[in-house]
Amino acid sequence: MISEFIELSEKIDRLAELTLSLRAENTQLRQWNTQVRQSNAQLFAEKEACLVRLNEVQRRVEALLAQMPDPNGVTVATVATAPAPQAEGVQ
Repeated sequence: MISEFIELSEKIDRLAELTLSLRAENTQLRQWNTQVRQSNAQLFAEKEACLVRLNEVQRRVEALLAQMPDPNGVTVATVATAPAPQAEGVQ
């Protein structure tokens, strides 16, 4: 009977140690999760800033391209108003 109590006491001690270990691990994981969330938020903000800069660059490049003359002498307005070419033999 005494040996059963000793065995039960040892099991309770192991359970208490495991509980403490799991609590410490939980605390570490919560801290790590907080750090990862902060890092993720920072990366998201950097991504948004890069998208803003990329859109500005795209707008500026498009404005420069619009100012450049067409090397073939065809402008966008000319192409839009020119009649469509017809296939040979079709009238």
